[in-house]
Order: sequence, then structure tokens, then C-alpha cells
Amino acid sequence: MKQFTFAYYGEPKFENPEAGMAYKERWMLWMKSLGDAFVNPGVPTKKAKVVSTGGVSDDASAPRLTGFSIVKAENMDVALGMAKTCPHLEHGTVHVAEAMEMGM
Repeated sequence: MKQFTFAYYGEPKFENPEAGMAYKERWMLWMKSLGDAFVNPGVPTKKAKVVSTGGVSDDASAPRLTGFSIVKAENMDVALGMAKTCPHLEHGTVHVAEAMEMGM
């Protein structure tokens, strides 16, 4: 099995705490539906700093990474099928990339 990174972009905004809890429930159901495909369910992230050769900045124009997960799948098409059912799509996008093997 190959491993794929799901990078979540876009920040959920909820009208009230109940809407946030409903989203969390959909997220948990989605995770359960993928079963043992999750290698690492990941974590949400706070706003990032951008580091470059020019220094450190707050780049408000860049899309906001709001979290990541790592899943295992037979191939990219299967990984994309998993991402297409993700509740985060209500708020943003999911970038899917195959993780490269690093022979260490």
C-alpha cells in the first residue's frame, strides 16, 4: 500500500457551537468510514508563519493550511475517492499527494 498526505486548506466558520459540533460528528463518521486506511488522522493547525530566504512573514494571501492526515491506499485514484467524501470540502479543499519513500 502507498501512503498519501491529505492537506486541508480553508478555514471552517460556524454560525454557532452546535454547527461546529455537527461538523465534528460528520468528520468522525468520515474517519470511521475509512477504517484502517488512516495511518495518521493528523491534527488541525493554527495560522502559520512563512519562512523564506527573505525572512519570516505572515502571508495572508497564501491559502491557509488548516490540518493534515496520512492515509494508505492502493493508488492515487483510491486516495482521491476517499478525499472526495471528506466533510472539509464544505469549507475548503483537500490536496492529495503521494508520500515518497525515503530509503533511510
